[in-house]
Amino acid sequence: VKAKHLAYLGDAEIGDEANISCGVITCNYDGVKKSKTRIGEKAFIGSDVQLIAPVEIGDEAYVAAGTTLTRSISKDDLAIGRPELKVKEGYASKLKKRFLAAKEKLKKENQ
Repeated sequence: VKAKHLAYLGDAEIGDEANISCGVITCNYDGVKKSKTRIGEKAFIGSDVQLIAPVEIGDEAYVAAGTTLTRSISKDDLAIGRPELKVKEGYASKLKKRFLAAKEKLKKENQ
């Protein structure tokens, strides 16, 4: 098993040759009880994945980076759980202008 830096794998069973990328966490406590996460052999878990226990990931399954997995997947499945990317063209300068105005207003109020 390979588990990269900044991964938290509490209450997990991990199969041989599984790959756990950086930023992966098992969310195993719901405030009342702890649940287990099971990761199959040769499974690949991408960066910045949250595994919401109880879940089981089948052998050779693939969980794409950035996914929040809330249900089990079977052998050889691919799980992708990302919100749709939205791009607002030309909007960054408008947003920056709004932030700078708010900063100036706050500065004046604190003088």
